Amino acid sequence: MLNVGAITEGFVLDHIQAGMSMEIYSYLGLAQLDCTVAIIKNARSKKMGKKDIIKVECDINTLDIRILGFIDQNITVNIIKDEEIVEKHVLTLPDTIENVIKCKNPRCITSIEQGLDQVFVLSDPKKKVYRCKYCEERYILTHMRE
Repeated sequence: MLNVGAITEGFVLDHIQAGMSMEIYSYLGLAQLDCTVAIIKNARSKKMGKKDIIKVECDINTLDIRILGFIDQNITVNIIKDEEIVEKHVLTLPDTIENVIKCKNPRCITSIEQGLDQVFVLSDPKKKVYRCKYCEERYILTHMRE
């Protein structure tokens, strides 16, 4: 039995679709932070069969977890203080996404200008449609677990 210790302050990201933890690690920029991170891949789960879990010990104001709502709204975000769960954060689609989706429009300024942020704005939450901030190119979110 694998035992990963409790964290004093930070986040426990649970119910991550099996195999997605490294992608989430990258999206959250955890490699750039000076904090303790535990990644558990393919843990047994009664609900999901297999799942991933990420524990991040850091100041809770360090991470912007809104991107998780774009990746998978079914992830459970437990906020930890003094080794206790103080809040379970409910994920929703973020209003804007930066540098996650690339605009596919070859005439978009983001295709021409190097270093310009790729910014997409949620235009239709029901249909999970985002649009490029600069050219209005449409992106439909299709990878979401229901």
